Amino acid sequence: MLCTGWGWRRCSIASRRSRGSPPAGLPPIESRRLARAAVDTRAFKRSLHHSERYNRRGFGLGEEVSGSLQTAYQSDLIARLRTDGHELREGRLTVRLAEAFGFCWGVERAVAMAYETRRHYPSERLWITNEIIHNPSVNAHLREMDVHFIPVEAGVKDFSEVAAGDVVILPAFGATVQEMQLLSERGCHIVDTTCPWVSKVWNTVEKHKKHAFTSIIHGKVKHEETLATSSFAGTYLVVLDLAEAQMVCDYVLGRGDRESFMARFARACSPGFDPDRDLVRVGVANQTTMLKNETEEIGRLFERTMLARYGPLELNQHFLAFNTICDATQERQDAMFALVDEPLDRMVVIGGFNSSNTTHLQEIAISRGIPSFHIDTPERIGPGNRIEHKPLGGELETVEPFLPEGPIRVGITSGASTPDRVVEDVIQRLIALCRD
Repeated sequence: MLCTGWGWRRCSIASRRSRGSPPAGLPPIESRRLARAAVDTRAFKRSLHHSERYNRRGFGLGEEVSGSLQTAYQSDLIARLRTDGHELREGRLTVRLAEAFGFCWGVERAVAMAYETRRHYPSERLWITNEIIHNPSVNAHLREMDVHFIPVEAGVKDFSEVAAGDVVILPAFGATVQEMQLLSERGCHIVDTTCPWVSKVWNTVEKHKKHAFTSIIHGKVKHEETLATSSFAGTYLVVLDLAEAQMVCDYVLGRGDRESFMARFARACSPGFDPDRDLVRVGVANQTTMLKNETEEIGRLFERTMLARYGPLELNQHFLAFNTICDATQERQDAMFALVDEPLDRMVVIGGFNSSNTTHLQEIAISRGIPSFHIDTPERIGPGNRIEHKPLGGELETVEPFLPEGPIRVGITSGASTPDRVVEDVIQRLIALCRD
């Protein structure tokens, strides 16, 4: 449904209930540097989806792989805490779990499909174009299952070893149109685990393209999801945050310098982007793991800007909005805001260091002044009263002592790619630390 105004609830695109052999000498190919020849992405998707070598529904092997998934990722302790007030008391330690955390439905689906794919293709060579999700333990399990990851050197993906008949998994945050075309033309079997929420963002930018609107994408320009989304767009510009969005809006209102603008966004826009031509009609979309509140504010900012520039009678011709905020991302961020309103001595945020949604959870804790520690594995805690963590925007560092003496309340949350088993292991390490 097309709509104007930043009416998130009214304009929602989904209910909140939805939770060939390679040529000789082929050079390494990076997804975001593949030639962006003009392509009808809708027609390509229709063709791909009807191919006998494409699967996006799994293989009906859920029962066969459920035991392996439960052993690797689920936790009886966490299941109990979810039904027991999200709180654990052990000696001087009180652990407060966020109301919503950990694996989301899209991640569960992607991981289960990867396990089913290995079961369905027990002897075929199996690849994945990137990490299935941004979690080191999950990706380590897939490597143990002899799933190969497309090698990347200096930011360049090398598909040269992928051959006709190989099976290639597309990860939860998707793949670019150019990568899909390459794999399809090569004769690979494609298993698409792209999260449906990400696919809906792709549909949104395709609608922008259809109606000759530039897609303003709130996201991280090098993130795999944003790279994929931009490949489905026509003309696009990626903004990282509200400050960059304000720079764009200032330019629309005639308060910007073209040379400075292009220097800032040279690597964050479509080829041939012209701000004087391409910021006349804009639509907003987002990387699904960005901060919900910031995405909403960016949408309202562009609406106000186009209203000021063109007036109310012309607004519909210059601004287009859809709700592309992921429910799971929203729920985890809302739960984090509620958790940091409680009295906490420490906050532990668990998730891959390259996980965008986890980083934003860390931002929320930092914004409240709570000593917060982002770790990717339980092994970052110890030995002794120490923790190795990644400060927001910084490099790994070690803090010792980690926990103070006396009674202590520790808040815990985890990104949408973190299994419950990992959360349990972190809690067990905290318990052991407080007993020492």
